[in-house]
Amino acid sequence: MRFLLTFLLLTVSLLQAQRQSNEPIDSVSYYMQMANYSTSINNFRNTLEYTQNAIDFARSHGMPRAEAEAWSRLGSTYFELRKYSDAIESFNKSIALYNTFNPSDDQAYAYYQLGLSYMQKEDYSVAESNFNKAIKIYQTIKIPDAIVLVNLQKGIVYQAKGKSRLATQIFNTIIADPNDPYKIKAEALFQMGLIEADRSRSNLALNYLKRALELNVQTQNVDLRSKILKAMSDVSNEMSDIKNAYLYLKQHLELVDSISRTDQERLGTEDYNQFKEGEKLKMIAEMNRRNDQQEKDNRLNKVISILAIALICILSLLSLSLYKNNIIRTQSNLMLKEKNSELQIAKDRAEKASKARAEFLSTVSHELRTPLNAINGITHLLLEENPKKSQMNYLTSLKFSGNYLLTFINEILEINRIESSVIVPEQINFNLKLLLENIQNSLKEMALANNNKYIIDIDQSIPDNLLGDPTKLSQIFINLINNALKFTKNGEVKVIAKLMSVDDEHTSVYFKIVDTGIGIPEDRQEAVFDSFAQGSIEINRKYGGTGLGLNIVKKLIEILGGQIRLESKVGKGSTFSFSLKFKIGSEMPFENDKEYDETVFVNKKVLLVEDNKINQMITKKMLENKKMLCTIVDNGEDAIEAVKNDYYDLVLMDVHLPGINGTIATQTIRTFDSHTRIIALTAISLNENREMLLSYGMNAVLTKPFNPEDFYKVLAQHV
Repeated sequence: MRFLLTFLLLTVSLLQAQRQSNEPIDSVSYYMQMANYSTSINNFRNTLEYTQNAIDFARSHGMPRAEAEAWSRLGSTYFELRKYSDAIESFNKSIALYNTFNPSDDQAYAYYQLGLSYMQKEDYSVAESNFNKAIKIYQTIKIPDAIVLVNLQKGIVYQAKGKSRLATQIFNTIIADPNDPYKIKAEALFQMGLIEADRSRSNLALNYLKRALELNVQTQNVDLRSKILKAMSDVSNEMSDIKNAYLYLKQHLELVDSISRTDQERLGTEDYNQFKEGEKLKMIAEMNRRNDQQEKDNRLNKVISILAIALICILSLLSLSLYKNNIIRTQSNLMLKEKNSELQIAKDRAEKASKARAEFLSTVSHELRTPLNAINGITHLLLEENPKKSQMNYLTSLKFSGNYLLTFINEILEINRIESSVIVPEQINFNLKLLLENIQNSLKEMALANNNKYIIDIDQSIPDNLLGDPTKLSQIFINLINNALKFTKNGEVKVIAKLMSVDDEHTSVYFKIVDTGIGIPEDRQEAVFDSFAQGSIEINRKYGGTGLGLNIVKKLIEILGGQIRLESKVGKGSTFSFSLKFKIGSEMPFENDKEYDETVFVNKKVLLVEDNKINQMITKKMLENKKMLCTIVDNGEDAIEAVKNDYYDLVLMDVHLPGINGTIATQTIRTFDSHTRIIALTAISLNENREMLLSYGMNAVLTKPFNPEDFYKVLAQHV
């Protein structure tokens, strides 16, 4: 048996050696050079022929990387000839071969070209998927310059899919970068011009297009220049500038004729058909060759089969000896399956119970907001009407209790959001130093109430602008600093931000919140992060609080990719610390946060869409206190008719209405009115979020029960 196997291996080795000895010297590079030369003289028929020869040679000689490069070159040629279906087929074959090797720039470029081909076919979802794969490879092999070009195309995809906000962020980043190539920046300016034109901001659109045209002169991109001139003609026509509209259109048509003549000179329809027919003949010849090879392989397989039968006989004898072991193993597996089934049933029950609990708490929290809005709103109105001194104490206590209850409800809803996996970290450009300073300013009064020093120590080497989730970061700091100030008297609370590491794209920051307060006993330090947990019952009675803050902090830090640590000694204070990683952001324009001017409210017409009678009364009174004119309707159908038949400076739209809800009413209004400002009034529940509401056409969101100052400030921004 061993002799037969050895003889078979020697025979196969001799056959392979004989086959390899007859192979010619590698000539893929020769075919590719000839293809490049043919392209340089606009002989695309020869380009296709030589590239196909390179593919055939690489495949027949077992050269997968060379074959991948040749398929990619063929795809680029088809793309240049506007044969996008053929280009997609070629790039897919190239990528299939590249995926068998380590990530490379050639592989990423093939994904990028495939994305461009799908863009031409207007299949934007598939195009975006291929661009994301290209970006992932460029990040892996660390070629950041190429990512800018891919991001440009992603911006164009977002614009085509109607995601103008995401597209605008990408284009503005490219425009603001002084190191970007002129060609990329010109395309970004052109796309911003189209976006502003769609928004009917013609002057701004024309400004972007003119800047794009100036940069295009340096890049000599004829196709892009033609598109820019056509867009400038359309915008000028919208502005009734007929003279310039005609001039730009004339230049555009001249370039279109020039491009068309060039395309016709490259490869005629007859040449293309002849080449594709030649490919079919080659395919037939290849099939015949494979059939001959199959017959040879069959003869060899017969010999191998005889040897395999002998080997199977030997293995069968071994199988008999393992039979009993398999029976025992099968019985053990059955027992394990039964146990796994029991565990799965228990797991499903636990998940259902957890889901029911979350939905119950969310519903209760949501339903409590409506009466709480009435309590807080009426309290605010009574405080504004100069109550008696004896009444002031009652109203102040009522306001405090309402705010306390609102905080409790918000924290319950926040816990449910986290546990239901609703929260996803955002990537927003923000200034870390300004965020910490704003939090310090908002908590100054609390620090003074307990006679505490409130200090922030920020490492000046931390980049000013970072990409992260400032909202969740603010929640973390406010909870931790609020606790530190509450449990410290006549002491010091210090917030420290220290740079740990930094490179071109990322930075790590270490945070510490240190206080000299009452401290936490060692046996309670782990429990303080549980829901509704505090140091002890006595502490809860003395200092108050819901016991949810640290639980929220811990879970938010974990969502952001960090882990909180606690060090504390009774009577000496506590230190909470954690570190987070951020992407480095771009410089943000300075925003002056001015208070609103109440004169903007005078005589403004406001439509209030609200079905709750108490909320109608409170909101109307708050509007009339600022001299606004308020009209009330209690359902979505009447709201649509009111906006259609009358003019309003502002619409306050409750989300939950009888009949059609506020989101559908807003969506309907936007079909005939895109200018009237609409602000959502909602007690945001577990399954709602601001982005979802804004997607229906609303301009802002106010959460019930709303703070009066926030209410007026948002209104001032939109009337």
